[in-house]
Amino acid sequence: MKKIKYNLPVKLKSLFIIVEAARKIVQILFFAIFGLALWSLPAIPIALPILFSSGLPFRTIEEALSLMQKMIYESIFPWLPLASIIIFGVLTGRLLCGWICPLGFIQDVLMLGKKGSAAASYKTHKSFTATKYLILGIILLISISLSLSQFSAQGSIYRTYFGVFAQGPFTALSPSDTLFSVLPRLLIDVYFVPIYEMISPLLIVRLIILIAVLALAIYIPRAWCRYLCPQGALLALVSRFSLLGLRREPVKCIKARCHICEDVCPMKVPLLSLDWEKITDPECIYCLRCVTSCPTKAVKPKFP
Repeated sequence: MKKIKYNLPVKLKSLFIIVEAARKIVQILFFAIFGLALWSLPAIPIALPILFSSGLPFRTIEEALSLMQKMIYESIFPWLPLASIIIFGVLTGRLLCGWICPLGFIQDVLMLGKKGSAAASYKTHKSFTATKYLILGIILLISISLSLSQFSAQGSIYRTYFGVFAQGPFTALSPSDTLFSVLPRLLIDVYFVPIYEMISPLLIVRLIILIAVLALAIYIPRAWCRYLCPQGALLALVSRFSLLGLRREPVKCIKARCHICEDVCPMKVPLLSLDWEKITDPECIYCLRCVTSCPTKAVKPKFP
């Protein structure tokens, strides 16, 4: 696995830093807003296609994927989460992944100050991106089977077999839920309950998954978003039809001598190989790094 490094001219570096700082501020603001129920603010009846924590009592929004799992389990058509995914996906692609998602923000923080990152070949990267669709398929298959099981004589046994995984096969192991809900509860409960009583096989598995995701993010930018996130997979299915996109001016582009736009991309989007008129790659999270790092200003946002 090779290491990618990039050096930007001073002027571009300043713009790059300003936009990155603005993105961090937006991420922090939304991180606070999502938890403002702590200050008795009412919950907003909306399900966003991001990963935060459906198990957190002090939250103002719902996760689209978590709500979808619950609704399918209860045999209710998941119109609200589906509408959210389609609307945001068609309007802004995976913009929420890059600017709002709390777990995405944590991964960005882990990469702060790093000039280079480990990178596999594009062929290897492309094959790994399919993993998140496989995970999504398994989640939906389990949820739908649990929904249909209520019409079977043995359905209750089948549902009982899944235990805590029944209403949320993914939520029960979600690194986001572990980070923002399970760990804070543990830190509070440790003052009232002996720690050995809180440890369970499920907790150990959840912690291993969380540590693995965070460790991977240190070496590979947005590794969770690239290869494993089922919520990102749902958005990616729609985002290829997004009104928001990128445009690369071929007259200005010096791709034969540059490649900076691809080197700085945390999602490894092959900008130089895509249609220059409008780029709506399902992996793009619109962080705008390619826009701010282009020495000839050949890459720009495009809407619609």
